[in-house]
Amino acid sequence: MSFWSAFSHLDWNQVFHLTLQHITLVGIAVSLAILVGVPLGVFMTRFPALAGPLQASATVLLTIPSIALFGLLLPFYSKFGQGLGPMPAITAVFLYSLLPIMRNTYLALTGVEPGIREAAKGIGMTFGQRLRMVELPIAVPVILAGVRTAVVMNIGVMTIAATIGAGGLGVLILASISRSDMSMLIVGAVLVSILAIFADLLLQWLQRSLTPKGLLK
Repeated sequence: MSFWSAFSHLDWNQVFHLTLQHITLVGIAVSLAILVGVPLGVFMTRFPALAGPLQASATVLLTIPSIALFGLLLPFYSKFGQGLGPMPAITAVFLYSLLPIMRNTYLALTGVEPGIREAAKGIGMTFGQRLRMVELPIAVPVILAGVRTAVVMNIGVMTIAATIGAGGLGVLILASISRSDMSMLIVGAVLVSILAIFADLLLQWLQRSLTPKGLLK
């Protein structure tokens, strides 16, 4: 079967369902990583001595092959009856997403010009006010660049989650491998790539929309 023949014979209802599953899994994992990674980035700016160890720990997690990380998480979640399914997949992608989000938040906040920070202090702003009203708005473009990296990278990683019954577009790829159908395998890979490109363009637009006008070039 040729690529175009395999593409034209797709069950588009199934493709839509699997795509929605894929987006949901990645979306939940990256959203959790934002909720944890951004505060950790802020924490590192307050306690710089901890920045190295925290980033090193996140880097070590990132070096673990995804299939191995899924395998390590299965026994833990099996104790709660969740060994197979979305929980290990979401946890793995959450851990993979932490480093780029946490590191970019830290770099963005430490990169704020000291003069801006001192001016905010000079008008009596507290740390929380400076963070919310001055530093985070300036840091948004760099933080969102980390989110873009995490999303695009983990759309690919989430395809492997189909091996543990989490669903998503990886189901198409696994099915094509089991049938030795190279055309369908390419179709599955192309669909994952299209999803990653679309997500990157959407986040690029969001990044530009949320960037303060004074920082736009």
